[in-house]
Amino acid sequence: MSRTPAASPALTHVDVMIVGAGLTGIDLGYHVKTKQPDKTFAIIDGRDAIGGTWDLFRYPGLRSDADMQAFGFGFKPWTKDNSIADAHEILDYLNEAIAENDLARHIHLGHKVLGADFSSAEARWTVSVERTSDGKRFDVTCGVLLSAAGYYDYAGGYTPHFEGREDFHGPIVHPQQWPEDLDYTGKKVVVIGSGATAVTLLPAMADKAGHVTMLQRSPSYVLPAPRRDPIANALLRLLPETLGWRTAQRFSINRQKLIYGFSRRFPTLTRRLIRKVNAGALPEGYAVDTHFNPKYQPWDQRLCVVPDSDMFKAISSGAASVVTDRIVRFTERGILLESGSELEADVIVTATGLKMLPFGGIALQVDGRPVDLTDRLMYKSMMVSGVPNFAFVIGYTNNAWTLKVDLVADHVCRLLAHMDRHGYATVTPVTDDPSLIRRPFLDMDTGYVNRGAHLFPKQGSHGPWTVDQSYTKDRARLRTVEDAALKFTAAVVNTTAPPRKAAA
Repeated sequence: MSRTPAASPALTHVDVMIVGAGLTGIDLGYHVKTKQPDKTFAIIDGRDAIGGTWDLFRYPGLRSDADMQAFGFGFKPWTKDNSIADAHEILDYLNEAIAENDLARHIHLGHKVLGADFSSAEARWTVSVERTSDGKRFDVTCGVLLSAAGYYDYAGGYTPHFEGREDFHGPIVHPQQWPEDLDYTGKKVVVIGSGATAVTLLPAMADKAGHVTMLQRSPSYVLPAPRRDPIANALLRLLPETLGWRTAQRFSINRQKLIYGFSRRFPTLTRRLIRKVNAGALPEGYAVDTHFNPKYQPWDQRLCVVPDSDMFKAISSGAASVVTDRIVRFTERGILLESGSELEADVIVTATGLKMLPFGGIALQVDGRPVDLTDRLMYKSMMVSGVPNFAFVIGYTNNAWTLKVDLVADHVCRLLAHMDRHGYATVTPVTDDPSLIRRPFLDMDTGYVNRGAHLFPKQGSHGPWTVDQSYTKDRARLRTVEDAALKFTAAVVNTTAPPRKAAA
C-alpha cells in the first residue's frame, strides 16, 4: 500500500469507526467486514502509512519478539519458516492481508482523530477529524468507536535529562525518531538502555559499527530463541497447511503459557536456568552476574528475546560489549560514568524507553462532559466504565499481542449482533460495587508503565473489571456477551437536534 493516502471517499458517517491502521486496526476491520457485513466501517489513521509500530520505528534490527505463528492474524496463517520476523516482512504480511480481504477502500490515511463526543439521545459518536495534508477539520459520526491505537505515544519516546548533553559533538538519536541518513559505519556507538530495543540494536549495529557498547544502569533478563522454530516448521511440513498452522499456533501459545507460568511459580529456579543459558552462550569467565542477572524476578518485566543468540555472538566476537554503570554526564568525547571511566562514542543512541498515551490521545466526552479516564475502570480489558459504544484493544505483555486482538474483535462483532437482535442502540459498562479495589491496569515494574499507567483507566480487584494477562482466561470470559455489568438501551433519536461538535 502507498505510503501516502490515496484519494478516498469523503467520510461523513459509518456504523463502526476504527482508529489506527496497524496490525490491530486491520484485524478489527477484517472481523467487522466478515462478521458484520451489513455495517459500514472505516479504518482511519493520522499517519500517511499503514503499519503502526512496524512502520513508525525504523531502527536497525526491528523485529517481532513473539512467534509469528501466534503473532500473525487468526485469519491469515504465517507459513514462512522463520518464527521471528523482521519489520519489513511484517509490513509485507500486513499489506497482503489488506489486499486479500479488500480492506484498502476502507482505510483513510492522513486523518487524525482529535476528539469524540457521544450523544446518548442520538446513540452515536461525533468524531473530530483533522486531515493532515491541509489541516482541514471536519466531523464524522459513527455508532461505535473502536481504538486500535495501543498504549504508546507515537509522537515521541522517553529520554531522561542527561547533564552535559549539549557538550557531546556527535549525533544523539532516539530509536523512535531514527534518521534515515545516519551513518555509523566504523564508528563507536553507545546504546543507552537494557530493554528489548537496546538488545535488538546491539547485534544489528555491530555488523557495520566499529564497536557497539550497550550501557545499562541495571540488567534485564535475556533469553535466546531460534529464529526458525524446528517444531513449528515440522508441523507445517507434515500436516495440511491449515491444520499445520493451527497446531503450530496452539503449540506456540501453550509453550509461552508454560514458560510464563513456570517462571512465576518457580522464580529462583527460572533465574538459575536463564543464567546457565546465558553463561553457556558467552565467553568463559564473562561477568554474567554483573551484566545479565537482574535484581527483579523473571516476568516482573518482559523477557528480552535474542534470535539465534545474535547478541551473545556479537559480544563473543568482540564487536560489541555491555557496560553496567551509571551516567554522570555526557562529555565532548562520550559519557562519563560513576566508576570514573569515560565511554568514548561517535554516536549515542538513547534506547531509554517509550511514553504511554491512552487511545492515541483522543479526548473523549459523553454528552458534552469530558471523560476522566483515570477515574474509570476497564471492563474485560476492552471497554471503559461509563463510556457507551466504545471499545479498545491492548494486547498481552506475556504472549503475542494479536491473540488478544482476535478475541476482542470477535467479541465486539458478537456484541453488535446481540444489540441488533434485541433492538439495542447503546451498550455501557457500569459498576456500583463499593468493594472493588482499584489498581493500575498493568502489573509490571517497568519504566514506561511506572511513568504512564496512571493516565489510563484502572483495573478492579475482581469480576469483569480485572485485566488478566491470560489468553486462556480471556477466551473463557469473552465467550459470552450478556453480563450484569453491561447496560443496554434503545435510544430515541432526536432528528431535529443540531449536529454535535466533538471535543478537539
